[in-house]
Amino acid sequence: MSNALEVRDLNVFYGQSHALQGVNLTLSSGVLSVVGRNGMGKTTLCKAIMGLVPVRSGSISFGGQSLAGLGPAEIARLGIGYVPQGRRLWKSLTVDEHLQLVATKGGDWTPERIYSVFPRLAERKSNGGAQLSGGEQQMLAIGRALLLNPKLLVMDEPTEGLAPVIVNQVAEMLVQLGRQGDMDVLVIEQNIGVATSVAEQVAIMVNGKVNRVMDAGLLAADRDLQQALLGVGRHAHDETPDVAPAGKAEPDKVAPASTKIYLSNPNVPTRWSPPVPAHVIAQAARTVTAVAAPAAVVAVPRGAGTARNGVVYICGTMDTKGAELRFMRDIIKGQGLRVALVDLSTSGKPSGAEVPPNAVAGFHPRGVAGVMTGDRGTAVAGMTLAFERWVRQRSDIAAVVGAGGSGGTAVVSPGFRALPVGVPKFIVSTVASGNTEQYVGASDITMMHSVADVQGLNSITREVLANAANGVAGMAKGRQKTVPVVDKPAIGLTMFGVTTKCVQQVVSQLDGVYDCLVFHATGTGGRAMENLLSSGMLEAVIDLTTTEICDMVTGGVFAANETRFDAMINDGRPYIGSCGALDMVNFNAPDTVPAKYLGRLFYEHNPQITLMRTTPEENAEMGRFIGEKLNKMNGVVRFFLPEGGVSALDAPGQPFWNPAANKALFTALEETLRPTANRQLVRVPHNINDPEFADLVVKTFQSFHARPVQRKA
Repeated sequence: MSNALEVRDLNVFYGQSHALQGVNLTLSSGVLSVVGRNGMGKTTLCKAIMGLVPVRSGSISFGGQSLAGLGPAEIARLGIGYVPQGRRLWKSLTVDEHLQLVATKGGDWTPERIYSVFPRLAERKSNGGAQLSGGEQQMLAIGRALLLNPKLLVMDEPTEGLAPVIVNQVAEMLVQLGRQGDMDVLVIEQNIGVATSVAEQVAIMVNGKVNRVMDAGLLAADRDLQQALLGVGRHAHDETPDVAPAGKAEPDKVAPASTKIYLSNPNVPTRWSPPVPAHVIAQAARTVTAVAAPAAVVAVPRGAGTARNGVVYICGTMDTKGAELRFMRDIIKGQGLRVALVDLSTSGKPSGAEVPPNAVAGFHPRGVAGVMTGDRGTAVAGMTLAFERWVRQRSDIAAVVGAGGSGGTAVVSPGFRALPVGVPKFIVSTVASGNTEQYVGASDITMMHSVADVQGLNSITREVLANAANGVAGMAKGRQKTVPVVDKPAIGLTMFGVTTKCVQQVVSQLDGVYDCLVFHATGTGGRAMENLLSSGMLEAVIDLTTTEICDMVTGGVFAANETRFDAMINDGRPYIGSCGALDMVNFNAPDTVPAKYLGRLFYEHNPQITLMRTTPEENAEMGRFIGEKLNKMNGVVRFFLPEGGVSALDAPGQPFWNPAANKALFTALEETLRPTANRQLVRVPHNINDPEFADLVVKTFQSFHARPVQRKA
């Protein structure tokens, strides 16, 4: 699926002034805020997207389609709406004429809906554009853009000049647009409160570049970072002491050096231009501030922050499993825990649950109508999505438990998987005795086989459901009493049997300072590591074994999926990776190898696992896939190419040694990757398991992280 908006290495000049300097920005979906001081290039970025200023180099794509060479009208027709800074209204047209001029038939946004969102415009319906206040003009500019029913809405300072009550109204509207999912929004906003409340991620522009993309909650809470990058966050009424308390002295901080850049002619002069007053030149001056290297960005845990002393939620379809869910509810409540029932029924029957179906269905991108469709299949699918989004919004979850058949299990499991590792997740299911990978995935869900069908209370289901309820209660109460002691930050490393020596050498040098979590690269291993990174439970990753891509490309049994590397793309922190075990595809016993691969080079790892050497063509395809993923990473990237072999079997004299196949892999990576100062491939004349390779990885990791890495004696 293509990103809604992707800007790559964008450069824009005004004469000799370099306004945008290699800007990289990705809006996959939803709402993305862009903030920065005046003169940092935010408005120029909007104009470049809309084709209003010429682009010197770089690319802008919308839904995978390049906007290069298109004019503003063509870009608008593709589905991009624009709310410009300064409103740009016609003085002679009334409010209603403005709206009727751009209204389209059949769209979700109509003039009547605009008037309901902005009642003040309805009152001024017959007034001309020049007769409106600044705030009213801004409302009209926003309404005009929404009436185009765009797929992407670009808004440049949408709350500028609005009264606080209207600012809140616009902010709520942006939040709803993000939830509904029918329209993606890029918001350029000076109001930090608005910028951080309407989007999960915020891009910060400094001196014509995107300095970083970080979690909105972290930026909202970090006043020092706001001050350093945006010049906001501390005000005259802020009584926070600037001096650290005794015993907690901090190193002296040197304020960034600032330089004023003056333009003698802020506007292009003509032969009739009068002299420019000094105060106009002073007001138009641009401040250039040197900013320190970006600090590490820490992701906010998914699930919106769970609570050890929160609520145990019992989740399921009350219309068919009401007796069973209430039975578990009563047992857990008897243990002294706070309990609530979440009804995920789609039948429309009355519910006595604390969280009724409509309360969950409202989290669907299209609201309740997206769930209560009247068709069972689409209704269940809609409720599944709505429940996952509901879980992600909660901040009071102590544990979750569900019970049902295959359908009920499928409804609750995506929501359960959205919770961080460690939060108790329990499902009593009729399908728990078979293959549970599609339900558990890379999470820590516990599944219990119901033995008998979850259909009424009887001698069997009472025993099973009681065990489940008591088990969940014990987990929840245990988490209340014990808080894990985190004495070292955690990092994730990927390993396979044939890269064990490499990872062990790296771990031996890092585990004195870091809690090294090693993930077996078996398809779910990579997903588990990325889930923990997205949950904020890992400070960094050292992704040396990317072999799951082999199985994805060729149909092996340990396959990744198309989302591999996406957590690192979204995270923004330094990424270290390599080609570990990209020489092999995994199958089960020899007789399970597909017939189309007969005649290939195989190696029997054990009676249950058969390895197949990848070909140059397969390696080239993998190189292109990985290269495209690396191109989307905004943080520092170092991806190592071990020329001496990518595994223990890929070395001189070993069964999988094939320099031609490795060359195809490395060449495809180099041809696909767009190198920058931050994004680089590193060729290393060693095998991945050689000590020199591990030493280089550790040194590189150390250069990107503040904590000193101490070697073991």
